[in-house]
Amino acid sequence: MKIKKKMTTENASFVTEFILVGLTDHPDLQLPLFFLFLLMYMVTVLGNLGLITLIGLNSHLHTPMYFFLFNLAFIDLCYSSVFTPKMLLNFLSKKNIISYQGCMTQLLFFCFFAISECYLLSAMAYDRYVAICNPLLYNIAMSPKVCSTLMFGSYLMAFSGAMAHTGCMLRLTFCDANIINHYFCDILPVLQLSCTSTYVNELVVVIMSGINLIVPSLTIFISYGFIIYSILHISSTEGRFKAFKTCGSHIIAVSLFYGSGSFMYLQPSSAGSMDEGKISSVFYTNVVPMMNPLIYSFRNKDVKFAMRKKLSRRMF
Repeated sequence: MKIKKKMTTENASFVTEFILVGLTDHPDLQLPLFFLFLLMYMVTVLGNLGLITLIGLNSHLHTPMYFFLFNLAFIDLCYSSVFTPKMLLNFLSKKNIISYQGCMTQLLFFCFFAISECYLLSAMAYDRYVAICNPLLYNIAMSPKVCSTLMFGSYLMAFSGAMAHTGCMLRLTFCDANIINHYFCDILPVLQLSCTSTYVNELVVVIMSGINLIVPSLTIFISYGFIIYSILHISSTEGRFKAFKTCGSHIIAVSLFYGSGSFMYLQPSSAGSMDEGKISSVFYTNVVPMMNPLIYSFRNKDVKFAMRKKLSRRMF
C-alpha cells in the first residue's frame, strides 16, 4: 500500500488549477485591451470564415494555391479560438483561473495548430516555387494527390509535436506555484512552475522548436532562392513585378510568424524574457491569424472577383 501511495504521489500534480497573469496587471488597461482584442478576434473570425466560404463555394478557386489558403484559414480560425475567448474573459475577471486539465488541453491544441502553420507556410512556398520556376509542370507537380500529401504531412508533424510537448508536460509535478506569467498556457511559462526536473522538457522544446522552425524555414529559403533566380531571368519588367507581387504577401506573413516564434522559443528562459515573450506572442497568436486573410487573399484579384460575383448574385 505504501508503494502504491508513493507512485500515485509522484505521478500526480498537486495543483488543480492555474492563475493566468495576462498581458498586464494594470486595472486601467483591462477594458481598453478587452475591446482591442475583441475587435481583432472578430476580424480574425470573419476574415477566415469568409475566406473558407468563398473558396468552398467557387469552383474556379479550387486550385492548389487556394487549397492551401483554405487550410491556412481553417488553421488560423481554430488557432486563434484556442486561447482568445479565454483571454477576453480574463480581461473582465478579477482572478484569471484555468483548470489543470483545461491548461493541458489548451497547450495541446496550441502546439498542434502552431506547428501545422509552420509546415503549411513551407508548403505554400514550395507551391510558389513550382508556379514560377516550372509553370509548364505545375498541374503535374502540384496534383491533388501531392497537395493532400503535403497537408497530411503538415498535420502529422503537428500531431507528433503536440503530443511530445503535452506528454512531457503531463509527467511533471506542480506543487505550490500556480501563477503562469502569460495570457495562455504556453510551454515555457508553465515549465517554470514545475517542482520537478524540467531538463527533458527543455530538451524536447529545443529539439522540436529547432525541427519545426529550421526545417520549414530552410524549405522556404531554398524555394525563394530558386524563385529569385528565376525572376531575375525574366526579361520583361512587368513579368518580374507580377512574380514579386505574388510572393510579397507570403514573405511578410512568414517573417511575422517565424520571427515572433523564434524570439519566444529560441532564447534562454527567464522572467525578463517571459515578459518580452508575451509581446512577441501577441504577433503569432493574434496579429498573424487576423492579417493572413488580408495579406494573402483580399489583395488577390481572383478573390476580389469571386467576392464581387457572390455579392452581385445576392443583390439581384
